[in-house]
Amino acid sequence: MSSTIILALCISAQIVPVLSHRNDHAATHLMPHRHQTFMSDDFIDVTTDSEFFGLTTFANLPYVNCFRPDDSEAGKYDIAILGAPFDTSVTGRPGARFGPAGIRRGSQRIAPGDAWNIYTGENTFMSWAKIVDCGDVRMTFLDNRIALKQLEKAHEIISGQPSSTPAKGHIPRIVVLGGDHTTTLAALRSTFDRFGAVSVIHFDSHLDTWDPKVLGGDLSTYAGVNHGTFLHIAHEEGLILNSSIHAAVRAPVMREKDDLSNDHRCGFSIITARDIDLMGSRGVIDALKKRVGNNKVYISLDIDSLDPAFAPATGTSEPGGWSTREMLTVIDGLKGLQVVGADVVEVAPIYDNPGETTVLAAAEIVQSLLTLMVQMPIDS
Repeated sequence: MSSTIILALCISAQIVPVLSHRNDHAATHLMPHRHQTFMSDDFIDVTTDSEFFGLTTFANLPYVNCFRPDDSEAGKYDIAILGAPFDTSVTGRPGARFGPAGIRRGSQRIAPGDAWNIYTGENTFMSWAKIVDCGDVRMTFLDNRIALKQLEKAHEIISGQPSSTPAKGHIPRIVVLGGDHTTTLAALRSTFDRFGAVSVIHFDSHLDTWDPKVLGGDLSTYAGVNHGTFLHIAHEEGLILNSSIHAAVRAPVMREKDDLSNDHRCGFSIITARDIDLMGSRGVIDALKKRVGNNKVYISLDIDSLDPAFAPATGTSEPGGWSTREMLTVIDGLKGLQVVGADVVEVAPIYDNPGETTVLAAAEIVQSLLTLMVQMPIDS
């Protein structure tokens, strides 16, 4: 055997045990023994940073089955999140039945214990109010009349529960995740039963006060109840006051004068989308507050009030809307209003972009609406 081969064998004999020792040492770290401290049952944590795991609720809030009344403390709440998966009354693109799930997905980055507002220093989820997610209402997609009755029944049950903090209000308030805008009609009917007629602040690119005879009603009474006529119907039923107001409106009307005159008859004034350029956010806030005064208020926000650049995932997009930041500034500026109910509707996640800007914006808006409720307790 040559001296070169003998030398190579000697070197191999020395290196192999060293590598084997190193591999054994690495394996010890990759596959630790059960008795090691950091693999003990006390060390394993599935609670911290679990926002993206488990049951998906809005902002990782507790889930409560609000449809089965429960008088125990665990079953009580002050504000309820309620999903309305419904989109069979739209005149544009469908898909808003998946809105509640989309908004909840957009809220997963929100952890209640870590949600201290950089602008106010407050944390809505760590306040006096117990806020829960009730899940979605079971709404049929085969008959709109029955679906809206199902939603009305859900509102009735949820708002009929005793609140968790009666000193701050005996009636639980509801924030709806939609769902097409027709769902607001059911919410206003329930709100009327609990609080009486309300002023509506309606953020939308469209009026939604069309006479059913003009939009759908020429086909049938059934077709006349839709996401463009619900505010007209609410006015006819006496659910809303003549001190209501639209904001961010910019879509064309169907008739030269009659649509606007009917809108005025239904009790609404208008802040157009471009008014914010002239009035500024403060001017818009002041106009909204002056209009509704000291009345109890219902806030309904169609996500198409935002510009499609910020919220493309909706059924009837209109260019020239507000930015997400402008909208949040306006809503946060409404502090002090008696908000008895609210919704964010017309979110159709299928049309969102890869960054999911629509559902992120919708979730942030819901959080701002919850904040308004927490800032102003309401008793009947």
